[in-house]
Amino acid sequence: MTAATAAAATLSKDPGLLVRGRWAASDTLAITRRNLLVWIRVPAFLVFTVVQPVMFVLMFRYVFGGAIRVSTAGGYVDFLMPGIIGQTAAFACFATAIALAQELKKGVIDRLRSMPMARSAVLSGRLVADTGRMLITVLIVIGVGYGVGFRFSNGAVNAVLMVVLATVFGLSMCVISAFTGLAIGDEESVQAFGLIWLFPLTFLSSAFVPISSMPGWLQAFANNQPVTFVINTMRALAIGGPIEANLLKTIAWLGGILIVFVPLAVRAYKRAS
Repeated sequence: MTAATAAAATLSKDPGLLVRGRWAASDTLAITRRNLLVWIRVPAFLVFTVVQPVMFVLMFRYVFGGAIRVSTAGGYVDFLMPGIIGQTAAFACFATAIALAQELKKGVIDRLRSMPMARSAVLSGRLVADTGRMLITVLIVIGVGYGVGFRFSNGAVNAVLMVVLATVFGLSMCVISAFTGLAIGDEESVQAFGLIWLFPLTFLSSAFVPISSMPGWLQAFANNQPVTFVINTMRALAIGGPIEANLLKTIAWLGGILIVFVPLAVRAYKRAS
């Protein structure tokens, strides 16, 4: 067997699962870097991404905070900040849906899929980049919260766990938005649809006010929806309180969201053109 024949035979072999996994990881990092470079080159986008949650912190802290009574030891600011952090993580998904819809409409996704790279990298790279941007925003919001009086009072480990939970929560919301962005394919429609499903979930929860202050019929919804379980768990991690019951429900909800919407997002990506 000649050297050329041996090389051809080697190249014709189907690469193993481990090799393909390394290729997919490398391609995902390349797409992640591409998406992050876009934001670095358009700093106004990052600024506007951070401005909205900071405005919510200041508005609820100083405009509405005096009118909302809570039983939290640290006052309303300690009650508020886990809710703002959870909302910030959830609202990061708007960028995922809009960016995917834009790239789909402009044919960028078709061009990327025609390249010799892992097909999964386009979607996974977008999710990794958006999760990283969301984490940076969450850390900035925590810094602003410290500036207006918020303090973690349940230990450094639980504070880190709260940030991790917020990140996983934001990622699950980004997966839903990835599906809607690819399925709808129009950025204006995607943005309008995001407002329809995400705003009620975040505001009709325990994020900003005690649920006991809501009408009875609304309490039934607010007490049994995923954002409330996530926020209650984050609040307990940040400032103390029972964790286990809400944590188990949070894991069940977030696990269910990922189990349902990851295949839907992959399917929408495969069918997108």
